[in-house]
Amino acid sequence: MSNQNYTGLTSNSLDTLAERKEVTLTKHKNGMKALIFTCLIYLIGIALLVFGCIEEDLVFVIPSTIILCIGWFPMLGLRVLKPEEALVLTLFGRYYGTLRGDGFFWVNPFCTSINPAAKTQLNQSGDVKTVSTPAVSSATGLVSNKLSLKVMTLNNNRQKINDRLGTPVEIGIAVTWSIEDTAKAVFNVENFKEYLSLQCDASLRNIVRIYPYDVAPGVDTTGDGIADEGSLRGSSEIVADRIRQEIQDRVAIAGLHIYEARITYLAYAPEIAAAMLQRQQASAIIDARKMIVDGAVGMVELALERLKENNTIDLDEERKASMVSNLLVVLCGNHDAQPIVNSGSLY
Repeated sequence: MSNQNYTGLTSNSLDTLAERKEVTLTKHKNGMKALIFTCLIYLIGIALLVFGCIEEDLVFVIPSTIILCIGWFPMLGLRVLKPEEALVLTLFGRYYGTLRGDGFFWVNPFCTSINPAAKTQLNQSGDVKTVSTPAVSSATGLVSNKLSLKVMTLNNNRQKINDRLGTPVEIGIAVTWSIEDTAKAVFNVENFKEYLSLQCDASLRNIVRIYPYDVAPGVDTTGDGIADEGSLRGSSEIVADRIRQEIQDRVAIAGLHIYEARITYLAYAPEIAAAMLQRQQASAIIDARKMIVDGAVGMVELALERLKENNTIDLDEERKASMVSNLLVVLCGNHDAQPIVNSGSLY
């Protein structure tokens, strides 16, 4: 088939990758038994060597020497895991299985552990970076190939993206994730941490382009053909959930599980921030003025009705107009009105 999805893989390739499942090794938590057995073999070899040297008998010396030379080899199969750690093992290039959970394990000494993302770190306050001094095992001094099964956070760098109306905005997200299938994470992608970061960037761009920054008329953000009031600023929970689902669909092939995605930063791009602020200020001033005018008109109408009901004063149309004008000036003005005493007549 020639049809390809966003990863650039054919559907047949995707089916093959999806079929790969993790095989958990459950009967290998016998590291202490293997260690004791190896030590006993060594003690027997030493005893035979000493006895053979004393008796000057090669029948004991040769086997004991062989035991002492190769007796250490089974120790290469010893593995120690802490809680929420896993180890993916291969045997002569083929997937052997995964060790999960804390304990002392013994596996085939020819098995080797693999973790292509061992030197890659995802910081709480940064994007993907490769460190020159990766985490090392205190026992061997080598790079640790253990996979962490803990819930981790990726705080992706802020990105500049055009929203639905073409307005450039800056947005950043924090993604909470963990490894669900170790075999897919290690074998289906080259580096699952870099793959996660890349898919977060792509998913964020896809979703942000659907929404305007603020509520805009005639915009459909749900895809049902009906205009709605969805926006990045006002529908942050819905936007975050759509981003999470988009990322989950993309990283499922890598055996990762996305718990949540939260918007940590949202603002207009610096080059238009000042203009958009002026626009918001103007809109706020207009709304405030409209509210003031509506209230002032209501107060003037109420005053005229009360005067008419109580027969306090009989005003003709010209005096009513003058009174309305004065009241509106007093109620709608930005400064306090200065009273003027008129001792004469209006005419």
